[in-house]
Amino acid sequence: MYNLRGGFLIRPLTIALALGGAGAFFSWLEEEYPATSTWVPTVLFPSHADPQVAQVILAGIAASIMTVVSIVFAILLMTLTLASMQFSPRIIVSFSRDRVTQWTLGIFLGTFSYCMAALPAAHSLPQPFAPVATVLGAMVLALVCVGLLLFFIHHISQAISVNHIVDRIAAETEAMIDEIMPWPHRLNRHLKDAEPLRPNPSEVAVLSVDSGYIRFVDTQRLVALAKHYHVTIRVLRRVGHFVPAGIPLMMVSKGTRLLPEGVAELVAALDLGPTRTLQQDVEFGVLQIVDVALKAISPAVNDPTTAINCVDQLSRILIGFASREPPEDLLYDPPGIVRASIGWIHFERLLEAAFEQIRMYSKTDVAVSLRLLRALGDIAASTPDLEFRRILVERGMRTVAGCTEKLGEDELRELRARQAALEQLYLDRSAVALE
Repeated sequence: MYNLRGGFLIRPLTIALALGGAGAFFSWLEEEYPATSTWVPTVLFPSHADPQVAQVILAGIAASIMTVVSIVFAILLMTLTLASMQFSPRIIVSFSRDRVTQWTLGIFLGTFSYCMAALPAAHSLPQPFAPVATVLGAMVLALVCVGLLLFFIHHISQAISVNHIVDRIAAETEAMIDEIMPWPHRLNRHLKDAEPLRPNPSEVAVLSVDSGYIRFVDTQRLVALAKHYHVTIRVLRRVGHFVPAGIPLMMVSKGTRLLPEGVAELVAALDLGPTRTLQQDVEFGVLQIVDVALKAISPAVNDPTTAINCVDQLSRILIGFASREPPEDLLYDPPGIVRASIGWIHFERLLEAAFEQIRMYSKTDVAVSLRLLRALGDIAASTPDLEFRRILVERGMRTVAGCTEKLGEDELRELRARQAALEQLYLDRSAVALE
């Protein structure tokens, strides 16, 4: 369902079929009940007895709409190809989920379907009939298509700008964080956590049937299956990891109780596919932005402004992530009885995915390194968690240490000032905690 909602299939096809059905229904209604079209101005259609006018209008609109669709979407595909080469091939995923593009395609194809469905109603035998109200509807749809075409061109001209691309990816990632992490972050959570599941001799490996990335874990179904079969499940890899076929996907305690049908049900609770998605994979949204930043600071492109924009958006994601409580690693049903253990990405790993590669490739770029330190400071200022702040201070120290190898003292002065401000945030919070 996630893939269907996000592609060029369900929404455009639904709109096209709906408008096609409307064209067939309205033309039939007019022929069965001629009084329904008496409100149409006689200036446009003096008589229902001239089907040739209706045929010409409907056929002309249908032909012109398909011509425009072919040209516009050929240009769109070429534009997406250039954008993927310049920024990252993974940004195509966000373009395919763009609702404006889906609605544009659907209404254009729907107008074509409307005209083709209404065209047979305009006939000369056994008696002349022209569905004038239906033709008027086709003319209105044609005007809508003209306005939508202008809006679509405006939208695409903005959508392919790098700032808009990065902002959209960040917004989608934030929405996904809100969905899978609805609760605010709890301080000192590690003091209350239960011990993770340990390997035991009774465990049986459940192998992956297909090769692919783990894109979604149906936790409710996994717990229900574990409860039904009276087993405990330990998922070995988290969302976003690649699992080759034949490699253990999970370990099941007392797995000898499982029949082949039960094993198949457990495997089906995890969705694997050839590409990562933003269903539950926070890291994938971060990596898309990192890809854009790395291309921007490469010697071939040398665009630090784009890299700085990417760092700003990454800090936005990390601030949102740090403010939320990660999903539970241990799942219980009923309370107190562990049914499944699932690993999720945590703050330190996400911070590394967001900034480590950018830090490595920006050692000679003062502007990007300064913005990295500012981003670390913003994240530290937004979270009261001392452990998170300690990790951020360590990242800041590594950033300045890497630049020390490549830059002179004049360039390092401001970097060290920002590092000192970051460390002071940590010290101030530590002093408050001790009091």
